[in-house]
Amino acid sequence: MFHDRARIRVLAGRGGDGALSFRREKHVPKGGPDGGDGGPGGDVLLVSDPDLRDLSSFRTRRYFKAGKGGAGGGTGRHGASGEEIELRVPVGTQVFDEDEQLVADLAAPGARVVLARGGEGGRGNRRFATPTRQTPRFAETGLPGDAGEYDLRLKLLADAALVGLPNAGKSSLLARISNARPKVAEYPFTTLQPVLGTVDSDERQLVVADVPGLIEGASEGVGLGHEFLAHLERARLLVHVIDAAAGDPADAFAQINHELEEYGAGLAERPQVVVLNKIDLLPEPPDFEPDDPRVVRVFALSAATGEGVERFRRSLFELCPPAESLQADEGGLPQFLVYRPKPDQRRRFRILRTERGFRVHGKAGSDEELEQALRDVGARTGDEVEMEGEVLEFQ
Repeated sequence: MFHDRARIRVLAGRGGDGALSFRREKHVPKGGPDGGDGGPGGDVLLVSDPDLRDLSSFRTRRYFKAGKGGAGGGTGRHGASGEEIELRVPVGTQVFDEDEQLVADLAAPGARVVLARGGEGGRGNRRFATPTRQTPRFAETGLPGDAGEYDLRLKLLADAALVGLPNAGKSSLLARISNARPKVAEYPFTTLQPVLGTVDSDERQLVVADVPGLIEGASEGVGLGHEFLAHLERARLLVHVIDAAAGDPADAFAQINHELEEYGAGLAERPQVVVLNKIDLLPEPPDFEPDDPRVVRVFALSAATGEGVERFRRSLFELCPPAESLQADEGGLPQFLVYRPKPDQRRRFRILRTERGFRVHGKAGSDEELEQALRDVGARTGDEVEMEGEVLEFQ
């Protein structure tokens, strides 16, 4: 089954704790602080993979947690970086946050985006040594990693997309011109999910999408209209397939274009090719030449017998010129990759580990936030917590 939507939860790794350590060697009874820093937590990334076709890999697993950074050690040893998680998604995947805001649009192969950044590692006690404080008996704990819940939505990337009413013959046409083998039968709604096929010539390859048939009200979400129409947004050419034997082609043409206009997203202005299908059921092809600047060509053919199909297939390469090569910006990412990170919501206080417990620098947003942060770094009942000049007992 084709999956074009998924919801995932991600948690980046916590940073490792800095070490509270002093140099202890023979003949050096009072060595200075030598605690190393903790390693950063692992990130959670999304990477667009051209070999993937849908989001079915997220059907059974939806929660992803990166690795924690390693703790620092004595003699200035730094902790290891936490293991990052790389989630692979199809090209064309969009990422939305819990507020329905677009966070990222992975519109090119190999595009990468960090969904959750790992927490910083804590500083070891040697980083706090000063001429007036030569034996700091505290070290920082690591910061938590980012967490979030996101919706993944796939919009197919295709050179051309077949659109039309149910039972217009789109699947049969796709099977004729490409390597796709969609289910074909003589009843409406045979196609229940988008199908991609590739059309080859000696020099080029086109990707053509067969989108399930649209019904009246699709632009308003009737049936699965919104989900299906979304897959047309990135097609450079719409192939409007009409069942020429079902009645006046002008009625079907007007009905589908009405749904495109109501949906928006630029579909109403997209170039179109009109295909009058099933001419084998008529004594002669219908005379239908719409006076519409969007229509660049009209073809009469029969997907069942193959009449006129080869001419249409060859013309697709003329009507779908090669896409412009992607330009990369200074950062090496394609220019149309969108990434809108959330504002930095990291906490504004740090927790130091001491020989007797913990010390809090800065002010927490709430008592609940502080309590949870202390528990996350290992505080237990009875531990000493120093905060704003007071020494409290952790409960």
